[in-house]
Amino acid sequence: MSERRPLLVLGTTDFSAQVAASAADAGFGVAGFVENLSRERCRETLADLPIHWIDELSELSRTHDAVCGLGTTHRSSFIEEAERHGMRFATVVHPRAYVAPTSTVGEGTYIGPHASIAGYARIGRHAIVLMGSLIGHHTEIGDYASILMGANVAGSCRIGEAAYVATGAVVIDHVSVGSGSVVGAGAVVVADVPDGVQVLGVPARIVKEGIDGR
Repeated sequence: MSERRPLLVLGTTDFSAQVAASAADAGFGVAGFVENLSRERCRETLADLPIHWIDELSELSRTHDAVCGLGTTHRSSFIEEAERHGMRFATVVHPRAYVAPTSTVGEGTYIGPHASIAGYARIGRHAIVLMGSLIGHHTEIGDYASILMGANVAGSCRIGEAAYVATGAVVIDHVSVGSGSVVGAGAVVVADVPDGVQVLGVPARIVKEGIDGR
């Protein structure tokens, strides 16, 4: 197994610091954070580590890998900007998470502590699966999707690209959630959810259309 390169975390939020802590627990050498909105932020530190401006990645990409530490559904633009600077991405799985050996986790994805991913699941690129969430067997989680703390996605489900399943939500087995859609906190999804909508409640019902998760 090749030696891991130093890791940079895209983002300077509290969640970014949590991702960095989990990466350190997983054996990565975390070298700092990356900011792309405010140069002034780069004069500060986060978790006692430096904050680099996005343009520095053209040089840092030669020696470092990255993972995105933003919970927003629109994090794809930051990731794509880093890719244009030549950045490669690491997959971060906390040592207290469980990923079945028959399942796959895509590049740049973050799996938090106590998350559990059952057999034959497929987690896409740059997804986040947060603390205590459950992913059932044969379930597919799309690129850039977000599964928040304590969410329970049952078996043989499909969560679309850039979909957002909020804290404590439940998606029953054999149900799909469309690309860019948002499942509100505590909602129980019992039927397929189309692309680009927000659903709330028990059972979950559409309350807003025209959602753009990317």
